[in-house]
Amino acid sequence: MLTAYPQHANTPDRLHEAIWIDLLSPTEEEIAAAEAAIGLKVPTREELSAIEASSRLQRVGKALSLSTPLMAGLEAPHLSPAGFVLTETHLLTVRFDKFVAFDAAAVHALEDEDEDELTSLGVFTCLFEAIVDRVADLLEAAAAELDQVSRSVFHSKQRKRDTNRSELFQRNSLSKVGRIGERLSLIRDVLLGVGRIVPFVLEVRHAPAPDPIAARLKAVRQDILSLNDYEGHLANKVQFLLDAVLGFITISQNDIFKVLTVASIVGIPPTLMAGVYGMNFKVMPELNWTLGYPFGLLVIVTSALIPLAWFKWKGWL
Repeated sequence: MLTAYPQHANTPDRLHEAIWIDLLSPTEEEIAAAEAAIGLKVPTREELSAIEASSRLQRVGKALSLSTPLMAGLEAPHLSPAGFVLTETHLLTVRFDKFVAFDAAAVHALEDEDEDELTSLGVFTCLFEAIVDRVADLLEAAAAELDQVSRSVFHSKQRKRDTNRSELFQRNSLSKVGRIGERLSLIRDVLLGVGRIVPFVLEVRHAPAPDPIAARLKAVRQDILSLNDYEGHLANKVQFLLDAVLGFITISQNDIFKVLTVASIVGIPPTLMAGVYGMNFKVMPELNWTLGYPFGLLVIVTSALIPLAWFKWKGWL
């Protein structure tokens, strides 16, 4: 799909008048129209997926060819490549998934459609402000989820009382923390890519940016640095919660092993007594006693109760 801003340029014959041309999973005809409008080659998905910095940040004549992965998908977040070709008069974006930040930037582009200062660099700045805002929202959501998991792990009364559901609770907590950690890893890749692009545009662009645009780009760069620090803090919290949940799982396993150990030890003396009275000797005084059978049962029960009492006194039960 091809979309051009301002909207009056969203036709093939006036596409060269567009300031921002946005390609979403473009067809060959749309790619050809965009290339004819800006006079530059549209990068392919394979080119945008390259991970080396020299491929993501390029200067082609007076244009800048940039690429970075962005997060797509709400139900199943994943990284998807996005490309930016910035010239003096045009901004071309190429993507293969829908991004919330692009929709937000498009709204601002439509609001500023009648302004004389609307330029390709201004739209580029607006787009990256929207991307940074989106990353900040994702980090805030991850922080809220981590706080919820932390409260449930360390302050849940149900976890302490309901031992039958303890294992299920721990599994769910571990899964939640793992999913948040995976999402933070994706956000880290986005911040790394975006954090390279903004300084590159400020330093390598063929003409100095106007003071208002330059100030906004520098603010975006500072926001990225602060978000990197915040993401590092959340990553440390994820690791802390993973260690804590695994620690609780280890404690639960130790409790199970302790019960099994106590049960096995308590069962040894009764087994020994039953073995003694089960020997087939002709001369056994207890066989001729009237109370021999109750006496044998009493000895077996007593031999089991004594270890239990000792474990209870030691505080192992």
